Amino acid sequence: MEIPKAVLEVDDASFGREVEQSAVPVLVDFTAEWCAPCRALEPTLEALARDLAGRVKVVRLDVGASQVTSERFGVRAMPTLLLFRGGKVVRQAVGALPRAHLERMIAEGSAPAAVGA
Repeated sequence: MEIPKAVLEVDDASFGREVEQSAVPVLVDFTAEWCAPCRALEPTLEALARDLAGRVKVVRLDVGASQVTSERFGVRAMPTLLLFRGGKVVRQAVGALPRAHLERMIAEGSAPAAVGA
């Protein structure tokens, strides 16, 4: 029996609702079907999505199918990972990064802002 995907697929139409209006931080994976590093990153993102469910949302956006959103955020390389908090990009990374790096990125980007920052 196949395990249901924990990473939510979004597109230009659903991006605002699922990402920018989310009550929890959102890690967006800008990906492409032809991208080997993107495919290599998928199991890591699925595990993160399951482990952080309810605290952080993990979504995937296909740059070929959703060019408006990809261009809006200047995505030129895949995978590009953007962490949104309160509708704004707070962290970004490019490449098939190890889980520990992604966890640190999420933790740093999800922490309350320092007073006076």
